[in-house]
Amino acid sequence: MELEVLISEEEIIKKLNELADKINLDYKNSDKIVVIGVLKGSILVMSDIVKRLNLPIYMDFMVVSSYGNNTFSSGKINIIKDIDENIKNVDVLIIEDIVDTGLTISKVVEHLMEYEPKSIKIMSLLNKKIDNKINMKIDYIGYDICDEFVVGYGLDYAGRYRNLPYIAIMKGEK
Repeated sequence: MELEVLISEEEIIKKLNELADKINLDYKNSDKIVVIGVLKGSILVMSDIVKRLNLPIYMDFMVVSSYGNNTFSSGKINIIKDIDENIKNVDVLIIEDIVDTGLTISKVVEHLMEYEPKSIKIMSLLNKKIDNKINMKIDYIGYDICDEFVVGYGLDYAGRYRNLPYIAIMKGEK
């Protein structure tokens, strides 16, 4: 399997700085923000973005699955681990590694709305430029990418490649 670098580590860090500046500005008057990472893919994005936030944040995580060991979404979303933090009347910022079909993030938002947060915004490092099945508004987007299967910087294929410091397109047989 061959990997072709799509976005370098330096480009990712520069983009995260830009996104953090926007988030800091948008939430400057907030008393409490719960930043929720959608695991496992968002772990590196979340780790690097929260270091750049000068806000009263609390961190929490959800584990949601739709891919299994495939390179395509099954369309079925499973919430494996829910949040622990109370988000009633609180600003929520969801951190995603990638939004492609929109099904996963829409399910996460729908689920979190049951807890009656003050607001929910979404940050995703990557947004696939495809005909999303669900039209979700992503408030903070790092990069729009084409419909390629990508790995690295938290993104995996069957559990591998998450540790790459860059984002790469997988070429060849999967």
